[in-house]
Amino acid sequence: MPKEKKHQDNTILDIAEALKLSPATISRALNNGTYVKAETKKRVLDMAEKLGYRRNLMASSLRSNKTHTIGLMVPRISMFFHAEVITTIQNQLHKLGYNLIICQSNDSLQLEKELANIMFSSRVDALIVACTLQTEDFSHFDVFVNNNIPLVFYDRVPTKPYKATIVKGDDFRGGYLATQHLLELGCKKIVHISGPLTSNLYIDRSTGYKKALAQYNIPINEDLIFYQELTHENARKAMEKIFEDEIKPDAVFTSNDTSAIAVLEFAREHNIAVPENLKIVGYSNDSRTEIIRPSITTVEQFPTLVGNKIVDELMKKLTEKTNEVETTVQTEVTTIPVQLIRRMST
Repeated sequence: MPKEKKHQDNTILDIAEALKLSPATISRALNNGTYVKAETKKRVLDMAEKLGYRRNLMASSLRSNKTHTIGLMVPRISMFFHAEVITTIQNQLHKLGYNLIICQSNDSLQLEKELANIMFSSRVDALIVACTLQTEDFSHFDVFVNNNIPLVFYDRVPTKPYKATIVKGDDFRGGYLATQHLLELGCKKIVHISGPLTSNLYIDRSTGYKKALAQYNIPINEDLIFYQELTHENARKAMEKIFEDEIKPDAVFTSNDTSAIAVLEFAREHNIAVPENLKIVGYSNDSRTEIIRPSITTVEQFPTLVGNKIVDELMKKLTEKTNEVETTVQTEVTTIPVQLIRRMST
């Protein structure tokens, strides 16, 4: 007695036999092709569902050399800015018929290198990356460039020319605006809690901070600048050191909002009035900064704009018709404007 066929074993030929249609017609209907009547397409899709038909995506991708899958690597999915960017990217790609594989590097360079290999082996059509704080050598992404696989870096991006598309915020402008705002309010002793200078973000934001001080003829005091991983705990430690040294700042500009919230908590615990005796500016416009009291002045990065721009640039690259691997170093940079959002902390 012949073995009964399992649903997942059904093929286009089985659908064609059931409907008395040609396999070519079934294929066009399943792939949303042209020259198929709406009524026929519905019959095919209904029968495919009834038979439990599943497309062999691997075989399909081998034939077309496309997987309709985009890879995305971020430091941490839990970070407010990245969560907003990811949501936008996924929504836009879904509309365009693409799937999204999301991986987080946990800010580990070694894991980032491993994930890059996994993404390449998974035959993604393109890769989107926000790098770790330790990434200074980008050679583990060369395999994408050498195989004409579109590569888009965003937020944390290469600081040297690299043949990829870059979408970044105007971090220099953000650092400048935050510091200028405090200077215009009469602040002269402004602490800056920055991330490590291995990342373009913090290089640019701290440069903006220093530029504003210079324009207002305020000497740069390195004792007021902290280059560290931007965690809640590290921000509190920075504040503890400042007050142990009896520096008594009149303002703090932090390069992310988590640190700004930590500074505000420290001020409360030490009976420092905000904004009367200490003004605080964060960065990113995390939703928590609007809810907390006093609400925190911050720099808006427009993550939705960033996400949309990433998808736009990606689609341009995917539709380019070229079969030759170009060897010239070309960096295409798009800079997204930022905006100071003034709230109660200043």
